[in-house]
Amino acid sequence: MPQIAPQTSEGQSLAHGAKGCQRWQMPIKLDILSDPICPWCYIGKSSLDGALELRPDHPFQIEWHPFQLNPDMPLGGMERQTYLDKKFGGRENAKQVYDRIAEAAKASGLRLDLDGIKRTPNTIDAHRLIHWSGLEGCQGATVTLLFKAYFEECRDIGDRAELLDIAEVVGLGRAMTERLLGSNADIEETRTRDAHARNRGVAGVPTFVVAERHVIQGAQPKDLWLRVMDELCEQAEASS
Repeated sequence: MPQIAPQTSEGQSLAHGAKGCQRWQMPIKLDILSDPICPWCYIGKSSLDGALELRPDHPFQIEWHPFQLNPDMPLGGMERQTYLDKKFGGRENAKQVYDRIAEAAKASGLRLDLDGIKRTPNTIDAHRLIHWSGLEGCQGATVTLLFKAYFEECRDIGDRAELLDIAEVVGLGRAMTERLLGSNADIEETRTRDAHARNRGVAGVPTFVVAERHVIQGAQPKDLWLRVMDELCEQAEASS
């Protein structure tokens, strides 16, 4: 289970839909551990978003939590091909892995420009931005823009100028965000939350925790999330 930071989550709609559950008594927490350079996290988010659109009455109150795929990455990041060669043991292995990712992304409706990515960044600042966005109620928008910037627009989201542009789009003050990024604010907290998740057994992302109890690992298809919501609805109706 992730360490829950004292912040206000970005709430999601609880309006009743045509196929909606009429028995929700209160929101259900959905904690998501991810890294904005994780392609499976983007694919998993896309599938979840698709399910939520079909269940506009869903009870989920979503909060994103930090997990760095490469916690030892130099602050300036690394040239992309060098990173892939080191991580996957050569170009052919990397190609096989990313061919599967590209196929899964296409099936989920995403258009990733994996060949256009030039650098693999350190994501500590991106995670700090996600945290601050949560405090201001725009966390979901920030996560979406980070994924889009990296995987579709091939922007270096380790570059603070890029992060400031994203902060401005979601409504965070650019000057305030620049001051925060220039400080050590929440660096240790972010690393502590990441370490806490690892100590609790999280070894990869995306990892989803429903109601602080049920763990769902990996990028799951839309149909699984629909079943999860339907089961939660049945439980709510049975206990009402």
